Amino acid sequence: MLLNEKSQPIIAISTAQGVGAVGVIRLSGSNLGNFILGLFGRELSPRVASLCSLSDQDGSAIDQLIAIYFPAPHSYTGEDVLELQGHGGPVLLNMVVERCIDFAKQKNQAQETYLPGLRMAYPGEFSERAFLNSKLDLAQAEAVMDLINASTKLAVKGAVRSLKGEFSKEINELKAMLVSLRMMVEASIDFPEEEIDFIKSQQVAKQVDQIQLKISLVTLRAEQGRVLTQGINVVIAGQPNAGKSSLMNVLSGEEIAIVTDIAGTTRDVLRETISINGVPFHVSDTAGLRAQKEQLDEVEKIGIQRAWDRINDADILIYLHDLSRIKDTEYIDQERWIKTVVQEKQKEGLQILDVYNKVDVVNDNESYEFKDENFVSVSAKQGLGIEELKKKLLNMAGWQLNNDEGQYVARQRHLDALRRVQMNVLNATELINQDAPALEFIAEELRLAQNNLNEITGEFSSDDLLGEIFAGFCIGK
Repeated sequence: MLLNEKSQPIIAISTAQGVGAVGVIRLSGSNLGNFILGLFGRELSPRVASLCSLSDQDGSAIDQLIAIYFPAPHSYTGEDVLELQGHGGPVLLNMVVERCIDFAKQKNQAQETYLPGLRMAYPGEFSERAFLNSKLDLAQAEAVMDLINASTKLAVKGAVRSLKGEFSKEINELKAMLVSLRMMVEASIDFPEEEIDFIKSQQVAKQVDQIQLKISLVTLRAEQGRVLTQGINVVIAGQPNAGKSSLMNVLSGEEIAIVTDIAGTTRDVLRETISINGVPFHVSDTAGLRAQKEQLDEVEKIGIQRAWDRINDADILIYLHDLSRIKDTEYIDQERWIKTVVQEKQKEGLQILDVYNKVDVVNDNESYEFKDENFVSVSAKQGLGIEELKKKLLNMAGWQLNNDEGQYVARQRHLDALRRVQMNVLNATELINQDAPALEFIAEELRLAQNNLNEITGEFSSDDLLGEIFAGFCIGK
């Protein structure tokens, strides 16, 4: 019997690559009972850890395993699932996988293969099957990978809340409000003699206001959640010897960048993820910027070009000024040229935070020629002003301080869908407020809004979208 890919049983190593004390192998498919009986010569009690010996085809021992059997539908994927825990050597784990695949092809007493079509799982296929079998919605499935990739404690907590369904619950509550309003509009279409009075009633106006408020609140929390999931790309840039590497070290809490008085010490981009109040910031230390590239050696030219490339991809630019050279003519000329280029990028949406370094070596009363409204003065060497700098970064990232209670993670696609919902509801509201409301158009905008919400949880999604989401998962998950 031929099986299509979605119904084929699958197997994969679920633990990370490398040597470890324990390695986990996972199988999922239909009717694993006969396979388990043939492989181990015994039945396994559901959800009970059992010590089993696994032998090769010639009878030689491979490993002793802890086997746990989860019969459908009470499993992660909704299918029968077998989890094997053995010693964590990569070669050994691959031998266990190969033995399972080989044994699956063998025939039992009824001359049928034990587990026809057993194959290696694709990345994310276990979670995809959990979604397809309604064990998780799409937002929860994405939270699985967000939990694995979380780089801060706050991101872990947010991912757990999303995995438990808190984000999906908010989306479903919003969807229920839209459905209720749609019903009222559809009723107006069915009874046209009452349409204007009905659609302009206080009840409809109240529902519209409640929906708009709910969308704003969910979107705000989703924006916060996207920050937790994806982090914020921050680039530290400025002229040579402005203290970029020192600032990188003090932000990260480690000596990851070389600090010297020699100009051009940093030739390549250094990148480190740091946590500020639980929010991940991906900080890059770059080569010193200079206007006259023709006077530089080839390596430094490449370093400067990479710095500009990182600036182009940044969410926030920390533009570092050197207060010890604020009256130096050559420094000022270079500063003006760099500032002109940076301001052009600011027009394209780049957020810029002017940071004036080495405040410990200047008089408090000195004025800074290039000071903007959004600035902070620091001493990277002595750690002065660093807490204020961190607060500025959090504020520019859109993070609300002390807002970690009940926080969930979200992705950019969730935000895009919510913004489309906002636009649909806004369009519907404008139509409702017209002297002669076009009910069919109102109903269509509300239908589109509901479909956009369905995309978040996966009730309305294309195969291409699913493939893109689960392809980013690790194998075995």
